Amino acid sequence: MARPGPHLPVRPVWLCGRCGTPWPCGAARLSLLSEYRGDRTSLLVYLAVLREEAREHLTALHPATPPGDLTDRFLTWARARP
Repeated sequence: MARPGPHLPVRPVWLCGRCGTPWPCGAARLSLLSEYRGDRTSLLVYLAVLREEAREHLTALHPATPPGDLTDRFLTWARARP
């Protein structure tokens, strides 16, 4: 069951604090796109910083199985489509 509130990441596991799915979840993505409407470059820079933070956290939690490439999860969805 989803909790009330915004869809924010729970660090260091990087799951959504509201719906429990990997962050950014669908609702978080929509919220971020709305918040950064007209400034896609700033959104991508922000997400790149969070991707690196998530990589560090997830690697520290599971050093034997690092998270791999988080680009699709954090960045690919936010790129402008032609």
